[in-house]
Amino acid sequence: MKIEFLELDFVQIPLKSPFQTSFGIDSLKTAWILTLHAEGLRGYAESVADVEPLYNEETHASVYFALKNDLVPRLAGVDIQRPDEVHARLAPVRGNRMAKAVLEMAVWDWFARSQGQPLWKLLGGDPSRMRIPVGVSIGIQPSPEALIDVAQGYLAEGYRRLKVKIKPGTDRVPLERLRAAVGPDVLIMADANSAYRLSDVETLKALDPLNLMMLEQPLQEDDIIDHRVLAAALTTPICLDEAIRSEEDARKAIELGSCSIINIKVGRVGGHAVARRVHDIAQAHGVPVWCGGMLETGIGRAHNLHLSTLPNFRLPGDTSASQRYFAEDLIDPPFVLNPDGTLSVPDGPGIGVEPNSERLSRFRTHHEEWTIQGQRKGGGLPYGVPTSF
Repeated sequence: MKIEFLELDFVQIPLKSPFQTSFGIDSLKTAWILTLHAEGLRGYAESVADVEPLYNEETHASVYFALKNDLVPRLAGVDIQRPDEVHARLAPVRGNRMAKAVLEMAVWDWFARSQGQPLWKLLGGDPSRMRIPVGVSIGIQPSPEALIDVAQGYLAEGYRRLKVKIKPGTDRVPLERLRAAVGPDVLIMADANSAYRLSDVETLKALDPLNLMMLEQPLQEDDIIDHRVLAAALTTPICLDEAIRSEEDARKAIELGSCSIINIKVGRVGGHAVARRVHDIAQAHGVPVWCGGMLETGIGRAHNLHLSTLPNFRLPGDTSASQRYFAEDLIDPPFVLNPDGTLSVPDGPGIGVEPNSERLSRFRTHHEEWTIQGQRKGGGLPYGVPTSF
């Protein structure tokens, strides 16, 4: 296939309630939605970058200019035979993994649609895993009582795992109160989003008696050395998120003993091709993985569910139902939690969903169309770059 043209829509969707992490508070989901056109078919993907470079260094602006100036031109006029070729063609560009991911994922969706197959088949997923166990992510709450109320509501809905955001000063007490309220058998994990340092080891050791299933990315976002020291000091398993950006990161972290669980986010690692390789390396070492979430719309959620059909996704992921975050999702129908605490993998071609045109039009604040003319114009210039390559 040769890409003919692309549509890029910036959307702003209100969250049902503010979501607080150690980074700050979000009340809007903002994202680029990319639509790829070729041979009368479309492929869809969603960028998981954010307004500010807090989770990692990428932002909506950096994704836009990386796509426009250097990534999309590298595919101009190229006859792509397989979707995993895209990663190799974009590899000379350093970093910019979220920008690479949204382009690569749209190609994967297009290829699956062109073959009339669901994406999970192209990715090598397990046909017996069409209902994906999912958990729910709970932002930092104003009090332990509020956390308990929110958590019990989600357990009543059927979610199989609670992920609780923590930060220094808001960690042991709310988790202790939550564990006492829900009992010893409920799966609870804590996500620190890099908010702690190795000097906080005693604070984190105080969480060991709570029987948490994991402590996610407690130390700096690019660290695997101090995590090794911390992992040896705790009985709570360490899960790495931000620190794993490639299969090499995964191999080194596992071999060092820096983690015993890995959170795979497709956007963080640069797309499905790398996500599969991280999965395979972890599986070879006996390390389970799970699929993390970035408050995605239904487009990103669909990609996550298809990826989660790979066999080593052995722990409930973050891809909760649409109504967890949105009164209205971009897709129709939205994702709905099954009574057994799972989400069903869409069974149509590609990711099996597409944006509702009326909602996309209503939620978008910017729209561009880029025509592919087969000539590469490299860049780096932030202004005056033509929209035709």
